[in-house]
Amino acid sequence: MPEQTCAIIRTKRRRSIPTLHGHLSGLKAGQTRRLEHLYRRRIPPDKVITPELARTLTELSRDIGRQIGLIVTRRGDIYAVIVGDDREILIPDLSKFRAGRFRLRGVRCLHTHLDDSPLTQDDFTDLALLRLDLIAAIGVQENGLPGHCYLAHLLPPNPEGKAWEVHPAIWTHQLDLDCQSFVSTIEDELARYQTAYDVKDKRERAILASASTRNRLDQEESMEELAELARTDQLVVVDTVTQRPKTLHPKYLMGEGKIKELIMKAYQLGAELLVFDQNLTPLQSKAIGEMTEMKVIDRTQLILDIFARRAHSRDGKVQVELAQLKYRLPRLQERSTALSRLTGGIGGRGPGETRLEVDRRRARDRISRLEKELQMLSRARTERRAMRVKSGIPIISIVGYTNAGKSTLLNTLTHSEVLTDDLLFATLDTTSRRLRFPREREVIITDTVGFIRELPEDLMGAFAPTLDELRDAHLLLHVVDINNPRFEEQIEDVVKLLTQLSLDQIPRLVVFNKEDRVDPQIVKAVCRRYDAVAISALHPETLPKLLAVLDDRIFRPTEPSPQAEAPAAH
Repeated sequence: MPEQTCAIIRTKRRRSIPTLHGHLSGLKAGQTRRLEHLYRRRIPPDKVITPELARTLTELSRDIGRQIGLIVTRRGDIYAVIVGDDREILIPDLSKFRAGRFRLRGVRCLHTHLDDSPLTQDDFTDLALLRLDLIAAIGVQENGLPGHCYLAHLLPPNPEGKAWEVHPAIWTHQLDLDCQSFVSTIEDELARYQTAYDVKDKRERAILASASTRNRLDQEESMEELAELARTDQLVVVDTVTQRPKTLHPKYLMGEGKIKELIMKAYQLGAELLVFDQNLTPLQSKAIGEMTEMKVIDRTQLILDIFARRAHSRDGKVQVELAQLKYRLPRLQERSTALSRLTGGIGGRGPGETRLEVDRRRARDRISRLEKELQMLSRARTERRAMRVKSGIPIISIVGYTNAGKSTLLNTLTHSEVLTDDLLFATLDTTSRRLRFPREREVIITDTVGFIRELPEDLMGAFAPTLDELRDAHLLLHVVDINNPRFEEQIEDVVKLLTQLSLDQIPRLVVFNKEDRVDPQIVKAVCRRYDAVAISALHPETLPKLLAVLDDRIFRPTEPSPQAEAPAAH
């Protein structure tokens, strides 16, 4: 490129009109020009602010009666000039600058306080949420000269739980902090903490959150289940935050103050993931994600991730991917409105499809292909079911709440080796085995995916073909963990789901598992109440009574009644 052309481009860049941010209405033309001229200033990298620039800021702030803020890079360039009101400034979007769990943003915020007051809670919130290098407030005296300088910076996660350090107030002209080396020291401390943390445990650290209008007991039980889901998904839960507002916030679910408190607590504890017990709407997910650069997921996403880990068969993988795509499709958001994200080309002059539209179209196409593949797999599964039904062998299906011991019972009854673990949704794929009874009789016993309260609708739809196998069952073996304090609610949840699937007409036998962990008198009373059988799936010697009941239910002889044997009356 010719040197003359390069010079013209550089001149145009220098002459570009600077952009002011914030409350600009009511400013005079001269005041606006003085604010725009601030972009020409440059601060030495080792200085927080120069005395000359501080005086210019305070005099101009006193003149317009509003706070003025500067976003300054580590090189000392002024990235943004912000005009606030008499109480606060609103920092513009800083997403172009780096940020991370153990890294700072690379910019600092300097702003004026008209009454020479210390940093406010809003200042600390901006410091923590935006991961600023530091934040400083410069007091404005009555004569317009700089007053005290109030400065704060972030701290690495520590036992005291302090998120930031506030420096003692000092006159602005006495401020001699070496900004460059000071910020480097802070990042070195953060890096040392990151190294130590990664060596000890590389699992993701999460904070569980809940905002619910339900009673406290229901909320606590739901949070306990969410903690179990998090453990199953190999998350380290560092804290839980709950709120019971009168009405849920339409944008943040929690109150705005509570959500900021939650995010700051996450930074203090070194968490990198927020998990909400409630399902977030696309708007809520976007709003909370814009407030922090941490990952934010809800209960449904957590369950989907567990299913993605546990699915091994082709059926299971297709069903989980289909459920994930259906859940994510309405949550696809446009990341940028820049022209670089528009697609054109021959035959499509003009902007064409946006990147968002392309992503959505590809997601719909993938959903369509997966649904067709699922139909093919479903036909193969239907043929296998038809062969089982044609053989005339009775079918027993094991159902129940997740982690109740269904797979363990199947293994003990049939001497199988189906994966078992003390985790929710340890097995997802349907497993069928033959179970022999005396007199050369046998049944097919089937283990299905476990149920859970508020099972996501997308999962219900994806796993409908698998759950359809329950319709051929002659008996449902409802396994319940009697050692669980919530076993009664779990029974209700399973019955409710069976009713939704129109399976409530199939005979059902309740089997209480883990009887060895509960007082025998309590076990007897509960069994009488539910007309159930109590066993311990880990101890085969407790199973004969269950097999006797199954033999009676499945192979009960249909002896003719006396009325049927009596001759017909003439």
